[in-house]
Amino acid sequence: MDTIASLFSFITTPVSWVIVQFHSVYGKIFGPDTGWAWGLSIVSLVILIRICLIPLFVKQIKATRAMQTLQPEMKKIQERYKNDKQRQSEEMMKLYKETGTNPLSSCLPILAQSPFFFALYHVLNGIATGSTIGVINESLLASARKAHIFGAPLAAKFTDSSAKVESLGASLTDVRVVTAIMIVLMSASQFYTQRQLMTKNVDTTVKTPFMQQQKMLMYVFPVMFAVFGINFPVGVLVYWLTTNVWTMGQQMYVIHNNPTPGSKAQAAYLERLTKHVTHHGKVRRRSEKTIVKAIVAKGRDRNEFERKFINGLTKAGLAAQTDGTVVKSDAAVATQTEDGTPTTGTAAPKRQQPKRQTKAQRQSGTAKPGESGPTTSLSKSEEPQDAKPEDAKPAAAAKKAGPQTGSGTRSKAQSGQRKGPQRPKSPSKK
Repeated sequence: MDTIASLFSFITTPVSWVIVQFHSVYGKIFGPDTGWAWGLSIVSLVILIRICLIPLFVKQIKATRAMQTLQPEMKKIQERYKNDKQRQSEEMMKLYKETGTNPLSSCLPILAQSPFFFALYHVLNGIATGSTIGVINESLLASARKAHIFGAPLAAKFTDSSAKVESLGASLTDVRVVTAIMIVLMSASQFYTQRQLMTKNVDTTVKTPFMQQQKMLMYVFPVMFAVFGINFPVGVLVYWLTTNVWTMGQQMYVIHNNPTPGSKAQAAYLERLTKHVTHHGKVRRRSEKTIVKAIVAKGRDRNEFERKFINGLTKAGLAAQTDGTVVKSDAAVATQTEDGTPTTGTAAPKRQQPKRQTKAQRQSGTAKPGESGPTTSLSKSEEPQDAKPEDAKPAAAAKKAGPQTGSGTRSKAQSGQRKGPQRPKSPSKK
């Protein structure tokens, strides 16, 4: 670790200068020799670095989502050229070039943060050995060696011997308890951050090897932090725990406000957005307009959650526009429906179908109140299509018999027969 840290000695002076400037501010509040002054200086260094890395973090999010989108195409290339590794690599590079993606973009924040991490380790190691480094002179070195965080010196490690810990003015038990707690918190925050990404912000409609890889890293990274953490000074553990907490909070914000399409986080976000838009009747924030605009532009390619969002607006009498705004659908403004075709806010009335009569009603020529008259008054187009020619024979026979009461006619027609309408005999049997 010392050899790797020495490679980044060129940035040691800027890092030590930033720590000294923060220490001069916190020293006036908590005292120059306290652990609060030096500990908060390290925390402030982390916050400053992470603020500077926000553009890279945004680029990392875009690169990660682009890689998730490309996973089906990458899988096809791997299956097609599984026996030709060179051609497989060429096709992969061609795919990256056409889509403008870079697999290393997702690692940019970690790579950009590494020099500051090793430079801080180099500074704290110099404090542990009692040597000045960067802009930390003799007086600042003595003040830093006196600083303790919950009884553990800034430069102490979990693996230090009892004699070395005593030379820093602390006990071995205090150092190991504090470092163990910080290592556990550091690993737990890393695990929760990765788990939150896998369970909430991953497109569940696409099952690719990339998801299995991310799931494996969810368990590998916390173990790596736990193994390497026992060799980190307390000050470095403060640095790494702070940056993990920052990453977790930053990711929670992104998942809550700009989730991955097709993920559970998007379903929850669109549900909240539907309630908000239907209550206020419009989209207020610029980020919300951007998301609505993207959903409208997809047309038929919308996923299940996006279609549910559009249908929810339609039921509330609203319609999403191509510019991301939402208007009332009864204003007769051209909008886009679920399938992407334009329509207006008014809907055409449905055509009323005539109610079908029973067979007994058609034979007797009676109708229920509120319905149309006897079947003889129905037009040819309104007759049921499934009526058979045999059904008309009993009615014709009743007309020839002359006017009779309905009960008498029915009793004569049914004498010697079972109750209910009977099928007429075929002409060949008469």
